Amino acid sequence: MLSVLDDMYRNQRRRMMNVQPEDGRILRLLAEAVGARNIVEIGTSNGYSGIWFCLALRTTNGRLTTHEVNAQRASLARENFKRAGVYHLITLVEGDAHEEVTKLKEPIDILFLDADKPGYIDYLNKLLPLVRPGGLILAHNTANLGGGMQDYIEAVTTNPDLETKFIHKHDQGIGVTLKKR
Repeated sequence: MLSVLDDMYRNQRRRMMNVQPEDGRILRLLAEAVGARNIVEIGTSNGYSGIWFCLALRTTNGRLTTHEVNAQRASLARENFKRAGVYHLITLVEGDAHEEVTKLKEPIDILFLDADKPGYIDYLNKLLPLVRPGGLILAHNTANLGGGMQDYIEAVTTNPDLETKFIHKHDQGIGVTLKKR
């Protein structure tokens, strides 16, 4: 799996908006730390972050449901999931995640947002009720306050049921939000 991630980073990142490798390691670490059995990702891209999650899901015996609106990226992700040997751990949903997430019913251990930044607040409002107490909401690109991120950041930092910290090791950043209750 690591060789596939390395190949994807070297050869596919220019056309994709993937997390940095150090962020991928953080995603894996957090998924393993909370014992994630159900991860929901909004914004599959080429599957890079999904494979990082699957490194943990092999240990936790969990699954990833990932949403991608772009058919070409979804196809590339499907190929990459197969190359990495993790396709059996993944449900790839093609379509507008704003509509598709309303079909989700199972408790979520980790929600990962890495799609349309103005849509983060909509995803949060729709999916927060499904995130279990002790679960995490991870948001990519929180270092950039433009493009609708301010509403999301205000929502996760002012809700008394949430605790949020930001990891900004580079120009993208990840927001890590714990649902306390």
